[in-house]
Amino acid sequence: MDLKDQLKNLFPEHISSEVEKINAKKPEVWLQKDPIICKYEKRKGKPITILEGYNGAEKDFKKLAQDLKKKLSVGGTFKNNSIIIQGDYRDKIMILLQEMGFKTKRVGG
Repeated sequence: MDLKDQLKNLFPEHISSEVEKINAKKPEVWLQKDPIICKYEKRKGKPITILEGYNGAEKDFKKLAQDLKKKLSVGGTFKNNSIIIQGDYRDKIMILLQEMGFKTKRVGG
């Protein structure tokens, strides 16, 4: 019986760091160092939130748009290297992006 087995017998609820590394979730999209810019605008009298400044692959940005729309339960689109979300959700979007590991920057208002 080696030392690891003895420790498992003494502390059965302890999870080793090797298991934690395996269970660590890998991000689904490429994370960048530059912040993603989060803007608010009104188009045709309706509020929208615009996300710009992502330097990764286009498919990753589309995946990010789908995830945000799904989590917020709102409509939106991906056009001209920007994500357009219907409604003013800057605060919620910035929190979600920061939880994913992105840096964010609020612009306007």
